[in-house]
Amino acid sequence: MMETIVLDMGETLLREDRYWASWADWIGVPRHTLAALVGAVVTQGRDPDDALRMVKPGMDVREAHLAREAAGRGEHLDETDLYDDVRPALGGLRKLGVRVVVAGNRSARAGELLRRLDLPADLVVTSDEWGVAKPAPAFFERVLEVAQCEPHETVYVGTHPGNDVFPAKAAGLRAVHLRRGPWGHWWADDPEVAAAADWRIDSLTQLAALLAD
Repeated sequence: MMETIVLDMGETLLREDRYWASWADWIGVPRHTLAALVGAVVTQGRDPDDALRMVKPGMDVREAHLAREAAGRGEHLDETDLYDDVRPALGGLRKLGVRVVVAGNRSARAGELLRRLDLPADLVVTSDEWGVAKPAPAFFERVLEVAQCEPHETVYVGTHPGNDVFPAKAAGLRAVHLRRGPWGHWWADDPEVAAAADWRIDSLTQLAALLAD
């Protein structure tokens, strides 16, 4: 029985096109250049923010976040940033009586903006708000606290094996690998990911069918 489903944010619920395009504009490089670098560092198992540091060596990303906010060019989220399947999928899970939690590596500001979209979720929280980020075990300890059920009754959904699938399984949760976004597609057929994930899906709307089965 799956009692709680916890979903990552970037490329699980949110398209990250606008996010990385805004960073490219801020640091003054072509958008395609930064997008390619993000893909490259992710496939190496590195932090996506390393792409920013490649363009601007020594860059303090947190300080840059603050500078962007001060300049009125901080994070922005609206309905167009959501994948089309998000609202129907989450709403369908709620109707089935499943607790829905959104928890991922994003800033506190992103958490505020996502909550304003009034998603059909019981809780929306970010790593910044918790003070711990994936793939740290402490992040998944917090996930289990808010899941309000046993680890084997909790499912974590994400696209990144190193941040989502593997650490979720290590914490005793069940894991869904979502095949979308650059890392979801890059590792779609990886045998280690296939062996670790309890399920692999192409759309969030498939989650309800997993419950039915």
